Amino acid sequence: MNERGVVSPEPLSAGVARASTARGARLAPGPARGQRLRAVIAGHLREARWRLMLAAVCMLGTTLTALLAPWPLKLIVDHVLLDRPLPASLATLGVILGGGKAAAAIALSSTLLLIAAVRGALAYGQVYLTSSVGYGLVDRLRRELFAHLQRLSLGFYTRSRSGEVLSKVTADTKTLRDVFSDSAVSFAGHLLTVLGMWVVMLALNWRLAAIALATLPLLGWTLSVLQRRLKGSARRQRKQEERIAARLTEMLASMALVRAFARAREETERFEAESAVNLAEGQRVARMEAAAARSVELASAIGTSAVVCFGTLQAIGGALSPGDLLVFASYLASMYKPVRGLAKLSAKFSKAAVSAQRIAELLDEEPEVRESPDAVDAGRLRGEIAFEGVGFGYGPARPVLTDVSFRVSPGQRVVIVGASGAGKSTLVNLILRLYEPTAGRIRLDGVDVTRYRRESVRRQVGIVLQEAMLWGASIRDNIAYGKPDAAPEEIAAAARAANAHGFIMALDHGYDTIVGERGASLSGGQRQRIAMARAIIRDAPILLLDEPMRGLDVESEVQVRDALTRLTAGRTCLFITHDLREVTDADLVLLLDGGRIAAQGHHRDLLTSSVLYRRIYELATARPRLGVARS
Repeated sequence: MNERGVVSPEPLSAGVARASTARGARLAPGPARGQRLRAVIAGHLREARWRLMLAAVCMLGTTLTALLAPWPLKLIVDHVLLDRPLPASLATLGVILGGGKAAAAIALSSTLLLIAAVRGALAYGQVYLTSSVGYGLVDRLRRELFAHLQRLSLGFYTRSRSGEVLSKVTADTKTLRDVFSDSAVSFAGHLLTVLGMWVVMLALNWRLAAIALATLPLLGWTLSVLQRRLKGSARRQRKQEERIAARLTEMLASMALVRAFARAREETERFEAESAVNLAEGQRVARMEAAAARSVELASAIGTSAVVCFGTLQAIGGALSPGDLLVFASYLASMYKPVRGLAKLSAKFSKAAVSAQRIAELLDEEPEVRESPDAVDAGRLRGEIAFEGVGFGYGPARPVLTDVSFRVSPGQRVVIVGASGAGKSTLVNLILRLYEPTAGRIRLDGVDVTRYRRESVRRQVGIVLQEAMLWGASIRDNIAYGKPDAAPEEIAAAARAANAHGFIMALDHGYDTIVGERGASLSGGQRQRIAMARAIIRDAPILLLDEPMRGLDVESEVQVRDALTRLTAGRTCLFITHDLREVTDADLVLLLDGGRIAAQGHHRDLLTSSVLYRRIYELATARPRLGVARS
């Protein structure tokens, strides 16, 4: 995009950067905060409800097998090794034990393998199902975020760094995916396992269960304190990662500038400083996660020691069987494992809560320019443009245009001149409805532009900017960006009209040549001619030109000017320029000064009727013209 930029895949211009937060994108009202994120998540979970239900069945199965795991050992110890009689509730197992100790030991040992196999199959099903739900959610969230970013006004991008937005769309959605793909169901599984074990232990011996339970309140308090601290630290860490992404994005986009000014060392030091802050925050998070895990281990050791000691005394006194003590010890060892899992998951949930908040903030951004409910397609426009008392400003204290009125007939060539910051590019942005005027109205073919659907208007406008924005794709795709369904013959014809066919065919792969990111592998003149081919193939009745020849060498300028002559023929053309040598053959000249039209008319008339215009023209034509070649 040029330094003021009318449109671009990303806003780089100073003109667009003048948009303030007040006129960029607005947050949704308070009660609606996070509503869009909740709607996206709820919609996806509804679609995946059968997979979630099946995953829940698998989770219940794994919980049940975890509860059954120590019981074969109890039967072996109590009823095979110690010959204790079976209680009435287990009388059906008499068939197994009646075949002799060796056969009973083999049968009961086999059940351990069977339980493990069933548990493994159920755990596999749970992981597969929940992972598919999580990956589906992140795909849906990213598509929703990308579509939402397309709807936001340019003002949002002027106050947002691209690295920050990138971090939310990639890293934060990945964090949510991890939670929904595994952590949420794992949390429920761990919780059910712990509760089930407590129920069984209370049924076996409530005294031992009470001893083990006594360690949990202190553990719960410790984990809750750590989780609160962890959430704050996770928020700071995500913010710092966002800054790192923004720094990296800016550096990659400005590599030529960094090299030209020999600032590689300074940029490296700045990046290292940002990374060091992130490292410190990451280490703080790791310490808190480690503290949570050690707290669980300490509580596990205390509980196990107390239960084994008291249970052994009860077993010696005959109040508890050795098998029951074995079940208790096994449950304690198994119970604190899911408790440790819950502690780790609490850290993940803290990070996920931060990510969800950041995604919700992005989805809550509201575009300033809204479509009217009764808007209609513009149809094929003739190209008449009328401004009627139009005003615009980036907030009450920053007016840009004031009471601007003019009319352009179909097919006229209008040159817009004025000092930098006079509002020239803003005027063009209003035609494209990238912003809405704060006063007055704009008419296209006699109809208020707000009555048309925005996209139907933009499809009828061809744009050529000072800095030609190209995608890192083939030349064919870049030209066809103006008309996606264009045939190869149309693409070649547009390239010929733009004086681009010759140099394109001289490339190794012709129209299939992949240009570098932003067209970096081509010269400035070549990029500009491809941009003109992109505008030509669109065959739009309205053409907007924003200093398309600035910075070109003499040879490139001649070819671009020749292409412009063919491009503008028969079209309504608004030509923004600082070079007043372009105005001599214009049908209408608009002189902007301080956001107002200081003069308008034909060039010859303005030389006699406007002192300001005459002075500017004389200054412009008096100084030598410098051609700046681009490599």
